[in-house]
Amino acid sequence: MPPVPPVTPGRPGSPGAPVTPVTRVAIVDDQTLVRQGIRSLLALSPDVLVVAEGADGDDALEIVAGTEVDVLLLDLRMPRRDGIATLEALADRGLTVPVLVLTTFDDDELVLRAVRAGARGYLLKDVTLEQLLGAVRTLASGGTLLQPALTDRLLRAVSAGRSGPVEGFDRPDPLTTRELDVLRLVAAGLSNNEIGSALHLAPGTVKNHVTAVLLKLGVRDRTRAVLRALDLGLLHGPPS
Repeated sequence: MPPVPPVTPGRPGSPGAPVTPVTRVAIVDDQTLVRQGIRSLLALSPDVLVVAEGADGDDALEIVAGTEVDVLLLDLRMPRRDGIATLEALADRGLTVPVLVLTTFDDDELVLRAVRAGARGYLLKDVTLEQLLGAVRTLASGGTLLQPALTDRLLRAVSAGRSGPVEGFDRPDPLTTRELDVLRLVAAGLSNNEIGSALHLAPGTVKNHVTAVLLKLGVRDRTRAVLRALDLGLLHGPPS
């Protein structure tokens, strides 16, 4: 199925007014109503534009290779090439678009595989418009997205030994108390600014702590840091 040309709604503004940066989004899901629903919701925001749609992983690869996309919204369960195979193919082809996985509550093991395959975030399909827009903007700005409800399920999957090996150092350097505090709040889905407010730290300080955590655990991003922390049993107990 080829990409669907976008129907671009009129953008608010007047001559001489500042131009709002637009985040280009592609939606890949085998359910037409789901795609249409997400598209309609995103169209309510002036800074998000759906530039393409697809029904399976083959469409996703074609879209990313031929269209400027800032964030790819990707379903996991699709015919032909599913979400996991799509993530693997994107990595093999050097296509580094941020991928936000759309999932349902019974997809916890698939989400674990998706994260290891390169997904930058995961979100339940029953989220609010504000949560969806926040996730899209977070990934477009270089961040990752962790949803607490799914993190709890990932913890249970890891505890049950269903997750398989999680990338990272086998024996990482010990995290400081403050680094553990930051890591636990990352696992709760908080942004750097929210973590700073909770711990009374400047955003730059939070960013430094997050970087230190990634280096010590030997992982590439916040999502993998949480998975590795779950595997190592580091997330027990509230922040000090």
